[in-house]
Amino acid sequence: MEAMKISKLFYGLGIFACVAIYVVYIKWHLDSKPISGTTECATESRRDKLDHQTLTTDHSVFYGIMFDAGSTGTRIHIFKFTQKSKETPRLTHETFKALKPGLSAYADDVDKSAQGIQELLEVAKDEVPMELWKFTPLVLKATAGLRLLPGDKAQKLLDKITLRTSPAGHITSFQMFNNTYKLYSYSYLGLGLMSARLAILGGIEGQALKEGEELISPCLSPSFQCEWEHAEIVYRIKGQKAGEPLYESCASKVAELLYKKVHKTEVVKDLDFYAFSYYYDCAAEVGLIDKERGGTLTINDFEIAAKYVCKTMEVKPGDNPFLCMDLTYISLLLQELGFPKSQAFQLAQKIDNVETSWALGATFHYLDSLHRLQY
Repeated sequence: MEAMKISKLFYGLGIFACVAIYVVYIKWHLDSKPISGTTECATESRRDKLDHQTLTTDHSVFYGIMFDAGSTGTRIHIFKFTQKSKETPRLTHETFKALKPGLSAYADDVDKSAQGIQELLEVAKDEVPMELWKFTPLVLKATAGLRLLPGDKAQKLLDKITLRTSPAGHITSFQMFNNTYKLYSYSYLGLGLMSARLAILGGIEGQALKEGEELISPCLSPSFQCEWEHAEIVYRIKGQKAGEPLYESCASKVAELLYKKVHKTEVVKDLDFYAFSYYYDCAAEVGLIDKERGGTLTINDFEIAAKYVCKTMEVKPGDNPFLCMDLTYISLLLQELGFPKSQAFQLAQKIDNVETSWALGATFHYLDSLHRLQY
């Protein structure tokens, strides 16, 4: 009988212990679960405090996400940062993915536009820890491909993907991460390389050619003709008959386009500059810089390359029929902005193994804005 009582006692204690362990496990599990929309307010408040502590430790980790809605594709940049207390954040990793075509390709079928964005969002969800989602700014900015669409089409696309956009503007002085910076930023819509090509050719943005009409340009090889597509319009283009040397006639056309279109500033000649994107691609194509490592060159180097390429294209178009035009345009645009021909530029695709793009700078700005709102 005594043995039976002891057995029953241990049995009862065992059940109690199991229940206690189970309750402790459930409590721990619930406390450690990410917040969902149905979590009680008390748990939400406690979780907010825990997340805040995560972000304000000596080595906090946080993320910023930037969508680049370009003309040829949509890209996502997922930037991971670490920050020691009272120090400037340090970029430690970037995840990048691109999809084609760009959002502007869906101007007449907006329902398909969200599919690519959703696919890129899944990349972000896999990369950013769930507990940091609500602290992570996510922004979409559009380049010329989307901005050149008629206003109603562009707005319908933006409404479909439901991200909020920021207006373009000038920022001359701003504070970020406890430091004050001076920045000149201006968007020259219509002077991007592709839009400039159309203007140099004599076309009008958004206006198709009439039946049988052609665009004839002094910047193309005299024997060249083809169809060229820009902003969903196909143009018939051809080179001008041989006459004046190609570079001189092309430079005259480019100078006419740029006349009083840009702001010249004297201070640029005393500053260090980096150049990216098509500047890098064109320089690499003609051997001015190493295609993988980049390099340093001057505006005069661009001009010499332009004259050489244009001279060879007086005989045949070559693999890139726009190269004479593009190099001439880059050279004259930089001079029009106020850079002397001796101005040296560093051309790079990556800095510290991170792809160079405006997306990183814009992400820094939004992260700082979010940081100031929280505190």
